[in-house]
Amino acid sequence: DEEEDYMSDSFIKQDVRPGLPMVRRVKEALQKEGKQKEANEKNRQKSIKEEEKERRDLVLKSALGSENKGFALLQKMGYKSGQALGKSGEGIVEPIPLNIKTGRSGLGHEELKKQKAEEKLENYRQKLHMKKQANEQAADQFRIRFKNKQEERKMEGDLRKSQRACQQLDMQKDIDVPKETWFWIEPEEEDKKDEEDKEDEFTSSDLSVSEKLHILTAYLREEHFYCIWCGTTYEDSEDLSSNCPGDSAADHD
Repeated sequence: DEEEDYMSDSFIKQDVRPGLPMVRRVKEALQKEGKQKEANEKNRQKSIKEEEKERRDLVLKSALGSENKGFALLQKMGYKSGQALGKSGEGIVEPIPLNIKTGRSGLGHEELKKQKAEEKLENYRQKLHMKKQANEQAADQFRIRFKNKQEERKMEGDLRKSQRACQQLDMQKDIDVPKETWFWIEPEEEDKKDEEDKEDEFTSSDLSVSEKLHILTAYLREEHFYCIWCGTTYEDSEDLSSNCPGDSAADHD
């Protein structure tokens, strides 16, 4: 029999009655559907494979009888049903179970399938590991760039500080013209805050900021016995070499 169409008018008319709860109607519909499926399952003819499986399972579950030639030979040698094999009874009691192959795949297919699954999992793990390494490397590179940027800004600040000190100390010695044009900061440029103007200020020559800082601090120490890191003017070169830790920020740190 064909299953009843629950969207048809005949089904709706059966359950739509005044006062009938919705839960009850749904429950009745599910019960009717379950009974219909059970009836269809009983009426359905079993396939050849299903019948073979049922017969095989029935035979495997049943114990061997004396009509079995192998079992009869064991009985002649003193074996009793339920007894373990072996002279001293240390062998197996139950027969080795059969591994029935029902699929159409060739021998070794399951092992190959398992191997491919393991390889796929290993590739996935390697991808995760490589992605993690790439993220860590990117984070390290960002920290290095950030640190270098901070050091560069600090160096630029130290250079401006050295230029101001050089200009002040030179003027105290009645030096009207700096030894190098970039040794001093012009008054109108000192208050500039535009980043492009500051960049032009430090790239006016072929020297880098670190090179300029090294040259200018050396000039201050030799000409004025002044150390920008200490913020002190010493009496002479001997006093400078004796009391000043060094000629760089690292030495003073």
